[in-house]
Amino acid sequence: MSHAYLTVDPRFAIGPIRRNIFGGFVEHLGRHIYSGIFEPGHPTADAEGFRQDVIDLVRELGVETIRYPGGNFVSGFRWEDSVGPVDERPRRLDLAWHSTETNEVGLHEFASWLEKVDSELMMAINLGTRGVLEALDLFEYTNVSAQTALTDQRAANGRQDPFGVKMWCLGNEMDGPWQLGHRSADDYGKIASQTAKALRQVDNGVTLVVCGSSGADMPTFGEWERVVLQHSYDDVDLISCHAYYEPKSGDLDSFLASGVDMDGFIDTVVKTADHVGAVRGSSKKIDISFDEWNVWYQSRFENEERIQDPEAWPIAPRLLEDIYSVIDAVVFGDLMITLLRHADRVASASLAQLVNVIAPIMTEPGGIAWRQTTFFPFSITSRLARGTALEVKVDAPTYETKRFGTVSLIDTVATHDAETGESAVFLVNRSQTESIEVTVDTTALGATEIRESHTLADNDIHAKNTLEDPERVTTHENVSARLEDGALKVTLPPVSWTAIALS
Repeated sequence: MSHAYLTVDPRFAIGPIRRNIFGGFVEHLGRHIYSGIFEPGHPTADAEGFRQDVIDLVRELGVETIRYPGGNFVSGFRWEDSVGPVDERPRRLDLAWHSTETNEVGLHEFASWLEKVDSELMMAINLGTRGVLEALDLFEYTNVSAQTALTDQRAANGRQDPFGVKMWCLGNEMDGPWQLGHRSADDYGKIASQTAKALRQVDNGVTLVVCGSSGADMPTFGEWERVVLQHSYDDVDLISCHAYYEPKSGDLDSFLASGVDMDGFIDTVVKTADHVGAVRGSSKKIDISFDEWNVWYQSRFENEERIQDPEAWPIAPRLLEDIYSVIDAVVFGDLMITLLRHADRVASASLAQLVNVIAPIMTEPGGIAWRQTTFFPFSITSRLARGTALEVKVDAPTYETKRFGTVSLIDTVATHDAETGESAVFLVNRSQTESIEVTVDTTALGATEIRESHTLADNDIHAKNTLEDPERVTTHENVSARLEDGALKVTLPPVSWTAIALS
């Protein structure tokens, strides 16, 4: 058995953990809304048609903010379609996903659902096929309390008080040629700046997110961020990052090291933003909203045949319903470690997505809802990671990968809450064959008790939770975890994710 030696010390502070880092994403895509969160007639449906079994799981997941309504969907979205009497709302073609949108669930209904799951709305604005005026109208309808024609309309639709949305995304993936209204960095930077300035004339206190690259593999990556921020630096607060991971050509070694790629993505965007700020002589820092991230087997979707005839575009088809394995969950947990390790600059993050669509929660129409393997790292990390993120000093064995070269077999981050004295250590073992015994020097934490421990691992790294066997994979207490002479000692199985909470 190999050994690794770690040191955790509150003095190795990275930055405070902003709770928006535990965000989610709900898009009008596939069965996310219809038969996902919303299914009138389901045995658990409440008076508004929302599935209570899903509400309970989303609450357990611990999602702080939810980005809505897209995604690619938002670039063809007319917000007016989503308000007013449900039976008068128009059906629309959704060009992003070749589906038909009924608008049965809209802004008011979704806001009600957010209250049920105890989460806040992060609103995305259509800057693909619409512009500044439509953004202002949506903002006024949503956030203004003064009596105007639009706020009177909101009241007539059942909401006297504003929704009070604090975070606004200025479009979605505008660097992508697949996006309706795709623009060059120069053109997008201009309209993003104009929109941001207009919104701030109404309320200067909101948080605005400008579109960064939709992936680090985009040919415009880096230059896109620089040009967009040259236009909008003074107007926005955050710039977005999007990243999805899957094994390429069966290369599991590189897949297990996906966090290395996310590390580099974040570092590059931060350096580019800081460069623009330095050129401008600005003391302001642009932080990151990593508002789409996950394991996603995009190659499966790319190989699917799209329905071309609009007359045949279905309502809520089964799309992007990846079923996740143990190894997927370990990589997923490692991505969460990476986000926490950049807590000084990652102010917000949104797991894409929540229900049915590349999601930690799955449902069957008329049937059960269940936790995917990825559910566990998110729910446990969201609950245990409090206070300040800490850099962990690591001395661990390494391995070779095709994509990233030499990589540590152990990836880790720690958190510490000075007010409660509670800490947590999150660890991943990337080895496919070997358990690793880890010794963590926790002397500076003054830890005296292991409050709880969780390890996600399985002899079959491809095991999954399915409709037929929804509890095949779960986490287990790591009985090897113990405190000895100021050190935490724990054995990490191959391909595993572990969380240990200390008092």
